[in-house]
Amino acid sequence: MGNSQGPARLEDEYGVHNYAPLPVVITLGEGSWVEDIEGSRYFDALSAYSALNFGHRHPRLVAAAHEQLDRLTLTSRAFRNDRLGEFCRGLAELCSQDRVLPMNTGAEAVETAIKAARKWGYEVKGVEQGRAKIVVCRGNFHGRTTTIVSFSDDEAARTNFGPYTPGFASVPYGDLAALESALDADTVAFLVEPIQGEAGVLIPPDGYLAGARALCSEANALLIADEIQSGLGRSGRTFACEHEDISPDLLLLGKALGGGIIPVSAVVGGDEVLGLFRPGQHGSTFGGNPLGCAVAIEVIELLRDGSLQRNAVELGARLAESLGAADHPAVAAIRQRGLWVGVDIREGGASAREACMELMASGVLAKETQRRTIRFAPPLTTTAEELDWMLERVNRVLATL
Repeated sequence: MGNSQGPARLEDEYGVHNYAPLPVVITLGEGSWVEDIEGSRYFDALSAYSALNFGHRHPRLVAAAHEQLDRLTLTSRAFRNDRLGEFCRGLAELCSQDRVLPMNTGAEAVETAIKAARKWGYEVKGVEQGRAKIVVCRGNFHGRTTTIVSFSDDEAARTNFGPYTPGFASVPYGDLAALESALDADTVAFLVEPIQGEAGVLIPPDGYLAGARALCSEANALLIADEIQSGLGRSGRTFACEHEDISPDLLLLGKALGGGIIPVSAVVGGDEVLGLFRPGQHGSTFGGNPLGCAVAIEVIELLRDGSLQRNAVELGARLAESLGAADHPAVAAIRQRGLWVGVDIREGGASAREACMELMASGVLAKETQRRTIRFAPPLTTTAEELDWMLERVNRVLATL
């Protein structure tokens, strides 16, 4: 076990945590494993909320970072660097899109997409100035900036941060009829997570994404897919949108795009939307920096042959089948898409937080969300043997709840 006083000291020194952390201080990571300050090893079934799809210190990603550190790490926006073009071309090709606008964090990508959609609405669709509306889903999580919390129903992220930014309408997730009713002449976009991660790995009904694509096209509104958690192999496809064979107008990526080494995010889309930005209208000091680009280029290469996506499908099914076959009385529901599983714990018993504490004591790191749900998201590089090791301990803990 790690030092239970660690997080308290960190809070005193560095400020308030967004989430209540597990009481263990991690010092070393490699592959699917991490170690704490006392040398105890843990299987990382969290992958930093899918920022570590390729595991800790993947050798190809570390090598790419080391090589770039010896060359060039940052340029002014007045200059291009020699890695930016390669990164943008590779990511545009992976996404089957025209343009890439690089940023740093997922929230920055969402903010960029909001600006792009509003600009498109005024300059292309012809929405009257000040009336652009973006439809979002209840239970969403897109970040914690002032604009984003304005359309969040997560009270922890929202309360006491007003006044809130107008221009958003919220509909139930998975409800096409509600979406159709919300789309009107002022609607410039529908912003949706193909799978809601923070809500508990919620998977929409079959046909929802395809239906949303059709409704947005009919209403002349952009479809913006936030794949910051679900993308880059996590769902068993390169992008979760591929499960319904749809192409969004804007695709938002982050987390795993930086390989767990450096923050990298991007908005990917067509000329007709991203081509509207002019010099000085949007930018980022670190967006597209050569170090981030070098790592992201290697991330793209790791995904090209589809082997990690296939591993996510196979191991994710193995994980869900094992948990389902055990038929634990404490488990109310299991949701799985690729190597991403949400396990709901029944009311009246242990909380998901308590379950995660027991898992940690057994050597498995997972994290609760929405109070009753445990999320499992091992690295896509996990082996079957490692997964079985994890499952033995997870099933043992769930059986005692």
